[in-house]
This record gives sequence, C-alpha cells and structure tokens, in this order.
Amino acid sequence: MMDNYRDENRTDQKEQEVLLVKENQQPARYSASDDDKKKRSFGWFRPLLGGVIGGGLALGIYTFTPLGDHQTQDTSNPAPAQETSSVTAKQTSSDSGSGKSANSSSANSSSISNMVEDISPAIVGITNLQKQQSSSDLFGFGSDSNSNSSGEDAETGSGSGVIFKKANGKAYIITNNHVVEGASSLKVSLYDGTDVTAKLVGRDSLTDLAVLEISDKHVTKTASFGSSSALRTGESVIAIGDPLGKDLSRTVTQGIVSGLNRTVSISTSAGESSINVIQTDAAINPGNSGGPLLNTDGKIIGINSMKISENDVEGIGFAIPSNDVKPIAEELLTKGQVERPYIGVSMIDLEQVPQNYQEGTLGLFGKQLNKGVYIREVAQGSPAAKAGLKAEDIIISLKGKETDTGSELRNILYKNTKVGSTVDVKIIRNGKEMTKKMKLTQKEETSS
Repeated sequence: MMDNYRDENRTDQKEQEVLLVKENQQPARYSASDDDKKKRSFGWFRPLLGGVIGGGLALGIYTFTPLGDHQTQDTSNPAPAQETSSVTAKQTSSDSGSGKSANSSSANSSSISNMVEDISPAIVGITNLQKQQSSSDLFGFGSDSNSNSSGEDAETGSGSGVIFKKANGKAYIITNNHVVEGASSLKVSLYDGTDVTAKLVGRDSLTDLAVLEISDKHVTKTASFGSSSALRTGESVIAIGDPLGKDLSRTVTQGIVSGLNRTVSISTSAGESSINVIQTDAAINPGNSGGPLLNTDGKIIGINSMKISENDVEGIGFAIPSNDVKPIAEELLTKGQVERPYIGVSMIDLEQVPQNYQEGTLGLFGKQLNKGVYIREVAQGSPAAKAGLKAEDIIISLKGKETDTGSELRNILYKNTKVGSTVDVKIIRNGKEMTKKMKLTQKEETSS
C-alpha cells in the first residue's frame, strides 16, 4: 500500500518555487529581474530645498511656487540689507552642501567602478558540454546507427564562476554544482578572451557548490572571501557574471542585502535540501549562477545560486553565504567531496501518509499524527539497521532535535553530527516512543 509514496529523493511541486538559475536554458518559470534604477533621482533636490527652507526661516515667510514665479515679488517694502544678506548666506551654504553631496556620490560611484575593474579578471564564464544523446538525418529523423551518442560534445548550458586560489601552477574556481552537473567536459572563458579546458576537482549537490581547476598561465587575479556574518540588511552589494551567456559576459548589477539568514528548500540530484542564503535585489539572471556576490570592497560575500521566479515577483535572488562556501570549497579541494554521515533509510514525511493509515496501521494518535519522518525501508548493514530501526518506524528527533520532515532530519544530520559519532534517535513504533543509539558511518552523497 505504501509503495505509491515517494522516497526521500523525490521532488515536491510547491506553490512558490525557489529555482536554480540554470544557464542558457529558458524554462517558463525563469524571469528576468533587472530593475535597479533611479535610486538617486532626487538627490540634488534635498540640498536646494534646504536652502529654500533656510531662506524662508530667515525672512520669516517664503512662498514655495514653481520656478520662475519667484521673480514676481512685492518690492514696495524691500527687506533690510541685513536680512537679504542672511538669505544669501544660507543659500550659498546650501549650494556648498549640494556640491559636497554630488562630489560624495561621484566618489562613491568611482570607487565601485574601480573595484569592479580590479576584480573583473577573477570572474570567469563556464560552459557545460555534454555528449549528444542521439543523431538525426537531414530531415530531422533519428538514425538507427550510432543513436546513443554522436561522440561529440554539445553545449548544454553555461554559468559563471570566480577564481579564488592559485597554487603550484594551478588556479581554482568556485561555482555552482548545477552549472557543471552532468558535464562530459567543461570550458572556462577568461577575462582576456582565452578559452581553457577545466577539470572538475569536486562537487557537492546538497550545497550546490563545485570547484574547478585550470592552469594559471593566463590568470592574473584572484578574489578573496569576505565575512558574510558581518553583513547588514541594506548594505550595498554587486553581482558580476555572464547572464544569458558569453555575449553579455561580466555584466555588473548592483543592489542591497534584502535579508539575512533566509532558509530555502531546493531539490537536487541528491535529494531535497534546505540551505541558508543571503537575499538580494541585485539582478540575478540565467547565467549568473556560480558568480560572486561582492561587497563594496570587492570581497566575495556570497555565491549567486538561485532566484524566485513568479509572474508577480521581482528582485528576489539568493546567494550562498561566503562563510558557508569557504569550508566546503576547502573540503572539495582536499577530498574531492564533502564527507557526510549516513543513516541508510528510505523515508517520506509522515504528513504525506494518509491519516487513516497513520491511525489504523501505525497506531498513531493525537499529537503523534503528521509529525515526523516515516521509514519506508532500511538498508541492510546500515547504521539504522544496526541501531534496530525498522520499516514503518517514525523518526521524531535526532540528537535531541525534533524532526518533523525529512529536510529537517537531513539538516540536523549534515550540520550537527559527524562521521563516527553516536547519536540518539527517538522513534515511534506502534504508538509507543523509544530511543535508539546509532553510530554514524559514511557513504556516497546520493544516500541519506
């Protein structure tokens, strides 16, 4: 009866979906959000208005009328020279302030331009090449011979990346896993227009990060990581990448940090995952994936990864925080993968199990209903099997933390436990709660 339910790696369809921005492929769900204009439209007006108000206070009265009408004034009782002098002084002071504001704005713009110019050589474009799956004749019909593969690599997508390290004649690029996933070969486009072949050092589906290696022969610049924990909401940020491919390479968009410590759920090839992200309104389009989100000092404070794409949604993009990216990048460099604890169960969220089955077959009642993770199957010899867990048990907490869903269980498992550690697992079996001790081991990332 339960075989009709999904296992832990099935993707759910949600009303509002967080999408990976997959490059040069334009699903209907993706939409451009690039409106980042007119932020300083009235910056010149405030100092002038200050002068007007200041003049009004000095005279005791001032009528604010359209430009040109100010010349029509009553001259029968001219103001004393001292008062006129006062108005002139205030207006001069206001004009001086306006000049300072304009100079400050110009200096800030120049500073960002200098930063972008300095960091751009570290930004790269990435092309995902895959074997063609079938061949066709001139009329578009499939051919019986060589139908599995043409033997040639075809471009299937593109993204961005940033060079973050040079060592021993090699340069290393951080990007998104979904930019490189499934590639038979990878091509990297450098700042000077040179195209080089890249080697995949390691990738991690659940954090959507990957590290590539190229020769450092043409590499003149590397970017460094800043601290994402020092970010504040409203802080200016800049995204650089290749939206829609090489024709628009190193496009620069500016915005602010719209929110911190957001949690979004994404579906990956290794199952559903919840990740911590920075929310920004800087325009992030297909092709920006894997490129850096920078602070005004040119430090990497995030890796652009996804956006919300809905008809009525604009300017909601997400980047993986640098403090989460850096340790993953280092582990991929040294080990080629991220070591994660393994349980060895196939599971679904209990809330997806019909309530009559929960009550009649599983023996659940009251507050036990719809909360927890239903174990569909336990792998032989796995940590779960050795701990005494069985199919149709309900996991309700791991290491003292409640697990209402499979996503929560994975987060606890991957972020709060280590390979080789022993943890308490609280389960419900036939309506009764019990605690089992489980020693965690490691297995390939496609398992949980």
